[in-house]
Amino acid sequence: MRAIVLHEPKDIRLEDRPKPEAGAGEVLVRVASVGVCGSDLPRMLVKGAHKMPLITGHEFSGHIESLGQDVAGWSEGELVAVAPLLPCNECSQCLTGNFSRCRDYDYFGSRRDGAYAEYVAVPTQNLLKVEQSADPRAIAMTDPASIALHAIWKAGGIEVGQTGGVVGCGPIGLYAIQWLKMMGASRILAVDVSKEKLDLAAEAGASDCILSSDVGGTKLKADVLIEAVGLDATIGSAISLAAPGGHVAFIGIPVPDVSIPNSVYQTFLRQEVSLHGAWNSFGAPFPGPQWTTTVEKFGTGELKWEFMISHDLDLAELPEIFRRFDARDLFFSKVLFRP
Repeated sequence: MRAIVLHEPKDIRLEDRPKPEAGAGEVLVRVASVGVCGSDLPRMLVKGAHKMPLITGHEFSGHIESLGQDVAGWSEGELVAVAPLLPCNECSQCLTGNFSRCRDYDYFGSRRDGAYAEYVAVPTQNLLKVEQSADPRAIAMTDPASIALHAIWKAGGIEVGQTGGVVGCGPIGLYAIQWLKMMGASRILAVDVSKEKLDLAAEAGASDCILSSDVGGTKLKADVLIEAVGLDATIGSAISLAAPGGHVAFIGIPVPDVSIPNSVYQTFLRQEVSLHGAWNSFGAPFPGPQWTTTVEKFGTGELKWEFMISHDLDLAELPEIFRRFDARDLFFSKVLFRP
């Protein structure tokens, strides 16, 4: 099969790899669509994966090609969503349903071979039933949409009439805007460094779109705010934009160390702003209501997805696209590949 293999940061190759086989309790999934996660950029360009060489990619959908031994309830040809986390199911966090905090997890595309490939062997625990008429591209984005919902829930949710906010209008931020609107936010503030991404934020439902350079001049504050970048400046902006007694959930994953100015620290201290970490997208029963709710809203059409796709490409184009990511000469929103 064709597969993208990461040998070391920036050494990304399209190779022929052996087609995996479905073991006991697994199915073989033929990948229909796989998306680039923001975490793939530092993984493939800067930090590397936990082990290399490795087939990367973890946001994917596909059709069941074959069933392994002792598999029931699934059919060949069935379209499925795939949760990328493989929890241990034994640690204290798993036993309390907090699978995102598993102490001994595995993960497609960072710890085991993932979905930038034609086929992946997947345990049935990681499969999710979906509407068979659904577009596989939407189903491939179940993970980022679920991450946004998980973060809002970690921040305590939002009440009807409150103001929501998102700093960083990549795909996860665009889904966060939609969730906040569905939950009843009367206004939604969107912040990004890119005018093009703010245009997407407006399409997602943001009422107030502000360039990062203009944050200091706005008086609008958000009761619930999602930070989806992971840089000093965006972390500081998110805290500064929180209303008194507000909540900020952080999804963005920093690469360098993080520091915040004293003035920002004073804001969350004196205004009693609550800061929340949000990691991954999982709950009980695994993969959780974050995933089932996302699939449901894709099915009803309430959760929009097609407008954010900037690229939908053949897998062979991935090494060049990542070279352009590294050179910063490409505007992109959601990038998908067809293995």
